[in-house]
Amino acid sequence: MDIASPLKLDFNNTEIAFQGKSDKDLNKAYWLFKMVASNTLIKIGTPITNFSLNIGLPIQGIIKNTIYKQFCGGESIQDCQTAIQDLGKGHVTTILDYSVEGEDSEESFDACCAEILRTVEAAKANPLISFCVFKPTGLGRFDLLAKIDAKESLSPEEQAEYNRMLERCDRICKACYDNNIRVLIDAEHSWIQDTIDDIAREMMEKYNSESPIVYNTYQMYRHDKLASIKADFAYAKTQGFHLGAKLVRGAYMEIERERAKENNYPSPIQPNKKASDTDYNAAVDFCLDNIDTVGLMAGTHNEESCRLLTNELEKRNIPHNLPNVFFAQLLGMSDNLSFNLAAAGYNVAKYMPYGPVKSVMPYLFRRAQENTSVGGQTGRELSLIMKELKRRKSEK
Repeated sequence: MDIASPLKLDFNNTEIAFQGKSDKDLNKAYWLFKMVASNTLIKIGTPITNFSLNIGLPIQGIIKNTIYKQFCGGESIQDCQTAIQDLGKGHVTTILDYSVEGEDSEESFDACCAEILRTVEAAKANPLISFCVFKPTGLGRFDLLAKIDAKESLSPEEQAEYNRMLERCDRICKACYDNNIRVLIDAEHSWIQDTIDDIAREMMEKYNSESPIVYNTYQMYRHDKLASIKADFAYAKTQGFHLGAKLVRGAYMEIERERAKENNYPSPIQPNKKASDTDYNAAVDFCLDNIDTVGLMAGTHNEESCRLLTNELEKRNIPHNLPNVFFAQLLGMSDNLSFNLAAAGYNVAKYMPYGPVKSVMPYLFRRAQENTSVGGQTGRELSLIMKELKRRKSEK
């Protein structure tokens, strides 16, 4: 298929969605999503798997060939090369996402920074890698960010620690600026997010004077984030830099609500899904209204949001492949969106987590739990896989 001759967009086209998957791959994915659909299995399986890994039971091979293979590219950047090329055959680019979580030492923060800088080098060498990404708590201590967010004073040692974190963030953003590679700063929990937003604005002001290089992430399941993106844009306009905006719904809803209840403060989460959807779509419109100075990444597994953005691009006569507009989904999920959007000529990227199996398990457990909490997501994956297997069988 020639991307210069884009196809009509059809999110139900499973032939395009699963063009890179064998029957064996699809059958494995089917049973994996069936297991993920069982909330009880996820709740029981998570502690059992953690325990087994911690005492050294030989289950890494099972994990690597099932949930890890579905959602991760490999244990190293080199291991990801096959997956990157496979996505590229469907005109989908890659966001290399070093997904080691739970580390909490200066040595681990330095190691994480060095690894993310290696992803910049990989992106420099391979046009199929369209973005780099980092999670702020991979570069600095969560509790330190929480203390800053709470407006508590820092000791000289803590201030020096925070300065080292800022320096790591700056080193990554500067490397991306020097090599004209875009970088996403992931969003995290609300009680450290103000500090992350401050860092992101500082990096955007420093490196986005000519084009959107640094992108902040706006979690639209929070009721205050539509106002945030508008305020950040107003500041960017005043200071003369481009705003980079990755729009997502969010990933910590249950945690946020529970913490708000326990600590007796108003929940930052929208009252219902409809309110999240309304703000997400309003944020898309706002970015498109200002697309000359905004870089927009629509990170979504929501078919209606993808359709809305494609319709708005058509209505506004904005080219499908405008560099300032990207769609993004996670590896192993919503291939019907990713590959059909790419086939229709839109810019699409997949988040590709990677890292040692044991170190990436916290990410994988969180991803599985999120799948069970997103209404209809797992059922949609299963129905599309069944549809494609049936189509292939009918053609034999």
